[in-house]
Amino acid sequence: MPHSAFLLRPARLADVPAIAGLVHELAAFEQLSHLVQLNPDDLGRHLFGEHPKCHAHVAEMSQGPQAGEVVAFALYFYNFSTFLGKPGLYLEDLYVQPSHRGSGIGRAMLATLAQLAVQEGCGRFEWSVLDWNTQAIGFYEKMGAKVLADWRICRVTRSEEHTS
Repeated sequence: MPHSAFLLRPARLADVPAIAGLVHELAAFEQLSHLVQLNPDDLGRHLFGEHPKCHAHVAEMSQGPQAGEVVAFALYFYNFSTFLGKPGLYLEDLYVQPSHRGSGIGRAMLATLAQLAVQEGCGRFEWSVLDWNTQAIGFYEKMGAKVLADWRICRVTRSEEHTS
């Protein structure tokens, strides 16, 4: 999806270092840097290996002094809704560098992924947002998303203490 100042495109293997850097920026923004264990080699394998576990799109600047630089990413994967009997597209992370917010990148990224979900026959396009991120919540609601107040995320994380 071309735009005047940026180009949205599927990520390439060469983008992995930039995506990893943006993940660290996202973690800092969310005050969760202490949780990041991302290994760029693992990310590359999960995005581009024989059996990819996730997919990504990036926003690359197409003009100016940052031309060619990746300034945003969206990482997603497919899940399945038993109630709908259809796959879903789950957006794990969407991050736009602060200096590029308000430029249309986030809106274009969501529109691109929504279009992909339709093309893939998905019954849902979902993601999570931190409850304190009111700016993002407002943005998503303006885009037509409904924040589901009834649902809570459950998580089990592998503990280093229990590995053997």
